[in-house]
Formats: sequence, structure tokens, C-alpha cells
Amino acid sequence: MFKTFKPLVLPVWLAVAFIFATPVTVFADEGTPLTVVELFTSQGCLSCPPAGKFPGELTKRDDVLPLSVRVDYWDYIGWKDPFADPKNTKRQRRYAQKLGQRFVYTPQMVVQGAFDATGSDRAKVLQQINKAAKLEKVSVKISSTGDGVRVVVPDAGRVENAAIWLAVFDRQHDTEVKRGENSGQTLRYHNVVRGMTRIGAWTGQPLDITTKASDMSVKGRDSCAVIVQSEKTGRILGAARIDLNKS
Repeated sequence: MFKTFKPLVLPVWLAVAFIFATPVTVFADEGTPLTVVELFTSQGCLSCPPAGKFPGELTKRDDVLPLSVRVDYWDYIGWKDPFADPKNTKRQRRYAQKLGQRFVYTPQMVVQGAFDATGSDRAKVLQQINKAAKLEKVSVKISSTGDGVRVVVPDAGRVENAAIWLAVFDRQHDTEVKRGENSGQTLRYHNVVRGMTRIGAWTGQPLDITTKASDMSVKGRDSCAVIVQSEKTGRILGAARIDLNKS
């Protein structure tokens, strides 16, 4: 004779406790693959302010990650850009090399590491964004771990030598320029890069890394992004971003 067993039913409070006792990593919503647009600019450059407004418009799109990357080679003419970094200038020079250019200039927009245009040429930049959107992209996941981030990149089924960059940035900064070519103006910039550090490498195989506090402190910054970038061509293969300060 068989006995009938009743299904085990946990009390609601116990079921909830069990769920929260299990650690879960919450990644940023992948959504639409991102196209990265980097504006190389400076507050010391007379022709840069009009281009500086463009990233603000692009922040309204969920398929584009605009970054304001401030270079330091205009600092000598009377106004030192408070957000300029020689590392940003070095990054722009690497792009010039990959794109076959003999010099760097501002304002310059680099789209997905593959195309470039004068930052004030909106029609061309938008055209390049549409073109970059059709390129194959690697899925990238990012999540906050408190004082760092966790980055996950899946197996791509091919060998690809790429650098993993972590960029931390602030959503907006207004600066009153007191000297130099833009003296008297209050300039507004969006997604201002405060630091960009290489945190690893990807070869096309599954990758799961967590940054340490010593890699780069994201504390106090508004947002950060992880960028997977081809070593050979400079093309950005994939990117993801996450807000660090929801308030």
C-alpha cells in the first residue's frame, strides 16, 4: 500500500530568508549594444565649446555611450583644463596611429575606435554612429562590488587580443573659465572622464574578473564603463556602463 505524501510548503518568511541568503550578482541591464563616442577636447581650445554640447544630447540615447576625454596639450596658452590628463592625450595619440593620422587635434570625435570626425560635424558623427551600430559587438556585463567592479565577457569562439579598460566618469561638470581663449565663458561638459585604467586582457575566451581597490577607485564618481578594445586595430569590440551613484 502506497502512502500519499503532501508537498513541503515553506512558511513565507522562511522562503524569503532563503532567497536573500543566496548571494546574487546583479549586472547592469545589457539592453541595446553600446556604441562608444569619445570627444577629445579641452577648455583651452577656442573651437571646442560648440562640440562640447554634443555629448549632452547623445546621453539621451540608450545605444550610445558618449565620453568627454580632456587632453592637456592646450594648457599652455593661459588656461589649464582642470580635467585634462596626459593619459587622455596618450590615448588620442594611439588613435591617431591606428587611424593613420599624422597629428592629433581638438575637437575630435572617435566613434567605436574605428571612425573619427571633427567634433562639431554632427551630421558626420551621427552617420558614423549608425555605421558603427552595424559592427559585430561582444556582449559585456558589468556590476558594482562596492569599491570596484566585476566584469564578465563570454566566449567569442575566436582568438582576439584585446585590452579591458575601465573608465570612471562624472555625468556633468560646469566650469567658469577665467583665462585663455574661452575666458568669461561657463562651459558645460557631460560624462567627463576622471580616469581610464587598463584592468585586464581578453583573448576571446570566457573572462570573469573583479577589480581591486588598487586598480582604480570608483568611489565618489557617478558612473563607470568597461571597454573591450582590440589591440591590433583599436576598434572597440564591446562596452557596458553602470551608474555608481543613484542619488
